[in-house]
Amino acid sequence: MNSPREISTTHWSVVLAAKGADTGRARAALSVLCKKYWPALYAYLRRKGYPEEQAKDLMQDFFAHFLEDELLRNVSPEKGRFRSFLLVCLQNFLANKWDRARAQKRGGHLMRLSLDALTPYEPATDVTPETAFERQWAHSLLNGVLDCLGAEYAQSGKTPLFEALCPYLSGSPDTATYREVGHGLEMSEGAVKVAVHRMRKRYRELVRQEIAQTLGNEADIDGELRYLISIL
Repeated sequence: MNSPREISTTHWSVVLAAKGADTGRARAALSVLCKKYWPALYAYLRRKGYPEEQAKDLMQDFFAHFLEDELLRNVSPEKGRFRSFLLVCLQNFLANKWDRARAQKRGGHLMRLSLDALTPYEPATDVTPETAFERQWAHSLLNGVLDCLGAEYAQSGKTPLFEALCPYLSGSPDTATYREVGHGLEMSEGAVKVAVHRMRKRYRELVRQEIAQTLGNEADIDGELRYLISIL
């Protein structure tokens, strides 16, 4: 689960940290990048037809060389979305086959990352690899925001309230009425309405914050929000 502190760390800060010479800092930064983007890149590879284990091996090689070969020196917030840069790097990685990467992997001196704890999304078969990548990025972003929101409620001792009101974030048609929810939480119907309003507001704030971290210009947030909604 992402903590409020973790989600507040901008992607660009992580990228810049990974560009540094400090191996420990670079390893930590690469780990954050892997957690945030691995599911989307994995979805791309699976939709391209790579078997599960081969896709995982490719991800290991790719992220190792993404840092070791100093590809990060070529990226900056002014160049647009970081995920777009990352996808192009992966496509180049696949096109070049990286024979040297395979040789170094057998030598055992590349950084290895644990991917076992990550649960990748299996993309639908009726979309392009690029669409699978974008959709999984959107799912991962929203799931991370939801985890962060849940952590905030937990820190305030309000986990039962979060769990009861969470369905209202998506406006599900089968959501229980405010009166029913209030009965279970010992709250009035009006208090539940206020609590739902506050949760939705905070959720929107966190979504905007997380999207801002993926962009070089905050003026692009609204457009990116519309794009996120469209691909989902």
